[in-house]
Amino acid sequence: MTTSGLKEVIAQIIPMEIRGRVENVVGLTVSAREFPVPLGARCRIQRSSGTPLDVEVVGFRDDLTLMVAYGDLRGVRRNDVVELVTATPLVPVGPMLLGRVLNGLGQIDDEGPPVMLPHRVSLYRDPPPPMQRPRIKEPMPTGIRAIDSLLTCAKGQRLGIFAGSGVGKSTTLGMIARYCQADVIVVGLVGERGREVREFLEKDLGEEGRKRSVVVCATSDQPALVRLKAAFTATSVAEYFRDQGKDVLLMMDSLTRLAMAQREIGLSAGEPPTTKGYPPSVFAMMPRLLERAGLGSRGSITALYTVLVEGDDVNEIVSDTVRGILDGHVWLSRRLAALSHFPAIDVLDSISRSMPDVVPDHHLDQSMKLKRILATYSENEDLISVGAYVRGTSPEIDTAIAMREPINEFLRQSMNDHTPFGETCQKLAELVDRSQQMSRSPGVASPIPPRIPRS
Repeated sequence: MTTSGLKEVIAQIIPMEIRGRVENVVGLTVSAREFPVPLGARCRIQRSSGTPLDVEVVGFRDDLTLMVAYGDLRGVRRNDVVELVTATPLVPVGPMLLGRVLNGLGQIDDEGPPVMLPHRVSLYRDPPPPMQRPRIKEPMPTGIRAIDSLLTCAKGQRLGIFAGSGVGKSTTLGMIARYCQADVIVVGLVGERGREVREFLEKDLGEEGRKRSVVVCATSDQPALVRLKAAFTATSVAEYFRDQGKDVLLMMDSLTRLAMAQREIGLSAGEPPTTKGYPPSVFAMMPRLLERAGLGSRGSITALYTVLVEGDDVNEIVSDTVRGILDGHVWLSRRLAALSHFPAIDVLDSISRSMPDVVPDHHLDQSMKLKRILATYSENEDLISVGAYVRGTSPEIDTAIAMREPINEFLRQSMNDHTPFGETCQKLAELVDRSQQMSRSPGVASPIPPRIPRS
């Protein structure tokens, strides 16, 4: 047995017959007296009426141990017995997880046959030490032209997909899951609508994608603790496959609902709401979870996290916190979605911090030139729209007007349209060459609509 395996076995050895009794229940929190168990321990309440209920220790107050339940608290009475189950939460893993759906607690939750999962990994594993992290050096093609060309994702990178509700986050994730070049895909659906689970499996992943995927799901109707566990379970499963030498794509939807679940737990445990109603534990939990993804000594975890931006405010507190931790962000624009421009990626408001390390200099130069063309049009869009711009005044604006539709056609992509990474790079180079030829040619034909005289 390896040293790490021995440590896992030792961690499961706990003192027996540690018991307490329920003192009171307030909101989501159960308090037990004379119950000296560690923070994070999993316990079980033997309800006088009904089945036993699993809970987890989330804090202490005076001589009381505070716990939050994995299920419905109905039926819990004062003086019900509470007993320790495990002091170190572990997740059962193994190669047979591929193609299966798990609940937030890591248990098989589909209609398939039982499987043997011989290994156990820690639910709350520490992130790798910074000096043991290899440098990011390889691109991770996603099959989406807007990302591969202008926001190239790297193997081992952590990228955020930011958008308001109904702009296309889940659809973008589905496209990446279907076309990415990864050995294993781990999907964490945290607080999602129940109807979207089967839709994601059958429509977005498809039969081929599901064969190399593990889906961890906790829908919005489930307790906050289960939703929180789903994120950590998905990350632990991804770490297991990474340590087997696999290149893993971890996709989590969404971090905002994860923060809401932690807020619910923190407030129930008595934490003060310090920032926009969020307790301090939310901002302590985020880096502990997000820093676990990345390159390992054998494999890699490339992580994509969606963030539901409240009120389309890019500076709201959860978005701002996550953006400061991740290695880049992709902003989905409601304005582009309204114009049926999908995926609605606003490349000017997006960035991939790892792109300069994984693409050749000429690719980086071409992406910057294309962004400058888009920025030129954006800065002068009002003048162009009302017909106030006179063609020939500025060669840069003339080129931006002429190239707008070819660039938009390149950036638009249907769900079933897969473009290999090499082809995307070639089309990017062709667009840049075309724009340079236009800028050198006098009298660029600019499709400016004629002004309509006022009557």
